[in-house]
Amino acid sequence: MNTPFDFKNFGAKVVYVKAVAVADLPQEVQESADGLDQLYSVHDADGQQLALVADRKLAFVLARQHDMTPMTVH
Repeated sequence: MNTPFDFKNFGAKVVYVKAVAVADLPQEVQESADGLDQLYSVHDADGQQLALVADRKLAFVLARQHDMTPMTVH
């Protein structure tokens, strides 16, 4: 059973990182993806995309550099 979690009340600036298929992105992003099959998006607690990067580790590093706590979404 999955229970919804309100990240806004978590206390820290939590962001979530998830894999995104390049084929699901706008054409202009697909063209600049340099042959990658997936990218990683970073979202805030409201679901707004904050970043789109080529590497999962980079997504986590960027979040931490901006005083945010990254979490993985499946």
